[in-house]
Amino acid sequence: MQSRTNPISGENRALPATLQVAVLQATSRFGDTVSNLSTLERWASKASSQGAQLMVTPELFVPGYDPSAVYSVDGASHRKTMAEIAAKHRIGLVASTVELDGDQRYICASLFDGDGNEVSRYRKSHLFGSAENEFFTASADGPKVVSFRGVKLAMGICFDAEFPEFIREAALKGAELMCIPTAVPKRDVIAGEPDPFDASLVPEVLVRARAVESQLYIAYANQAAPNFVGRSTVVSPLGQNTSASADADELIMTTVDLGVVGRARSEVDYLEVARKKRASS
Repeated sequence: MQSRTNPISGENRALPATLQVAVLQATSRFGDTVSNLSTLERWASKASSQGAQLMVTPELFVPGYDPSAVYSVDGASHRKTMAEIAAKHRIGLVASTVELDGDQRYICASLFDGDGNEVSRYRKSHLFGSAENEFFTASADGPKVVSFRGVKLAMGICFDAEFPEFIREAALKGAELMCIPTAVPKRDVIAGEPDPFDASLVPEVLVRARAVESQLYIAYANQAAPNFVGRSTVVSPLGQNTSASADADELIMTTVDLGVVGRARSEVDYLEVARKKRASS
């Protein structure tokens, strides 16, 4: 917790913690891990130089998002390089890889600190589509909350964010920031068929709703054109958001302010009501 001295009274008062967060929107190339790692490092360097303390990256960015092709690619070496990138640029990093555990395959997200330590690893709970469900295992564990530079942080991956109970569980465990690597694909319009679900509603509507109803920040990092909807975003618990375009590779910079978290939770008692109802059931 930072502190500031009142210039009139001389009183030293604690200030709510803040965290400078960058969200990377970029499109990786399947099968070209060398290029993808180079892209990740280039953006990590830029984010760090702009004052970011944490950068969140898209789902399966390094191997490329193709579940049926990457399920057997052990992400251990990718995580080792990611840790080195975090340490080199002195920046926290949330990044998604494949994790092999015996016969089980998981899509996971790791949190590395600025020293290159893997602070936390989360396995995806809600698998999306036939390929993910065929080749990967859904984790039975919920979100885990850890402390990162004074902010209580949890991770989810892509489809997890579309389930309000998942985000609410993290908030009830104390999370103030959810970091979500994602890869939301575009859905093509087919002549003569009903229009498909507009996947851009996920970052534009659902993620914003999740942040407001569970009263935390959400940093949501998506891949972009040509195959994904982009629109990566950071949303505050008051619904204020900073978002990327649909197509461009870009870096969103924002400040996570725990004072805003406290204000949201004091003005509307969603979480307190939820805690009471959970305790009484």
